[in-house]
Amino acid sequence: VHVTAPWCGECKLQKPIVAKLLSTPDFKDTKVFNVDFDTQKDVLKQLHVQTQSTLIVYKGGKEVDRMTGKTDPAVIEAVMRKAL
Repeated sequence: VHVTAPWCGECKLQKPIVAKLLSTPDFKDTKVFNVDFDTQKDVLKQLHVQTQSTLIVYKGGKEVDRMTGKTDPAVIEAVMRKAL
């Protein structure tokens, strides 16, 4: 789950990194659900998210990690790999 906002600088940096990872063979079966920080407040509450630029990783229906505000491609990849 990727929580973003159109005005968020970190989100703008994260999006192409996530997209690039999803285009690789390792992540071909990975699904990303985008949540808009400004308009989907009910989802934010349900996921206990208070900040945009949050990436929540699930494996087998359970949350395995989350990060907020990170823009280093290696860090994002490491977090996403936990879903594999």
